[in-house]
Amino acid sequence: MAASRNRKSPDLSERVGAFVAARLAAYERLCIGLSGGCDSVVLAHLLSRLGLAGRLSAIHVHHGLSPNANAWAAFCADYCRDLGVPILLRHVEVAAGAGWGLEAAARQARYAAFAEIPADCLMLAQHRGDQAETLLLNLLRGGGANGAAAMPVERPCGRLRLLRPLLGETRASIEAYAVAHGLRWVSDESNADTGLTRNFLRHEVMPVMARRFPAAESALAQAAANFGEAAELLDDLAVLDWAVAADGESARLAVLREMGTARLKNLLRHRLRCLGWQVPVAARLDEFARQLQAAGPDRHPELRLAEGRMRAARGRLYWLAEP
Repeated sequence: MAASRNRKSPDLSERVGAFVAARLAAYERLCIGLSGGCDSVVLAHLLSRLGLAGRLSAIHVHHGLSPNANAWAAFCADYCRDLGVPILLRHVEVAAGAGWGLEAAARQARYAAFAEIPADCLMLAQHRGDQAETLLLNLLRGGGANGAAAMPVERPCGRLRLLRPLLGETRASIEAYAVAHGLRWVSDESNADTGLTRNFLRHEVMPVMARRFPAAESALAQAAANFGEAAELLDDLAVLDWAVAADGESARLAVLREMGTARLKNLLRHRLRCLGWQVPVAARLDEFARQLQAAGPDRHPELRLAEGRMRAARGRLYWLAEP
């Protein structure tokens, strides 16, 4: 027992190595999303030391939103050359508007670039603090169980698997690793702009919470994990309900109308996510579910979304993609 108590706990490099060994097959190709910030610089350094030569690459997305964007791209290229890791540089146009804020539009453009990488797995460097902020952000937006689950450690991302090896790590442990290994990184000046919602939570809200609740970050991250388990159970229920209601790519209205409202909405949300469609705000989904349950045979409720329509007709509910 004494030997067990005295044994050192695994350090960051060992934890990331164990993460990769447990989740990746020997043939899978990895690509790191490299912004040049401390977190992604550390993740690239960690992965470059795991004997992944020939399987490891990086991608830097040039958003063009900062006067320093060219310098950040050059930094990432130089850093990857030093590590012996090939890098892809992708320029994107960020078009805010049409219902998207700047943060959301940049994320959309970034993930579109990620979809083009020649790899099997995409590695991103979000950590425990990012997870806590995401949970708060989603709750303040009125998100359900999936929103409260925040960021999963692993999820499908188009044809890729998206993995977050640092999601359980603190910002302090990541920065300590960077300092111990003499790493340099870039600082995005927009990270100090509290006009951006996530930065407001990071710089204004979280420090106040931590003064009253020192373990707030850890507790919020654990809550996200708990919500993640609940979301998995809801997805499992939706899969069972779809198996009963499905008629090819449509669903039988008679079966849908036998469900309670909450269960029906759960199935609709799950189906939309499976199709890759944006789930509408709660009020719109509530009203559509009510119409489905109450409409007579001569009525054809329809919900128009950016990707297409959900439409009831001839005793079926159809998902009709926009051409």
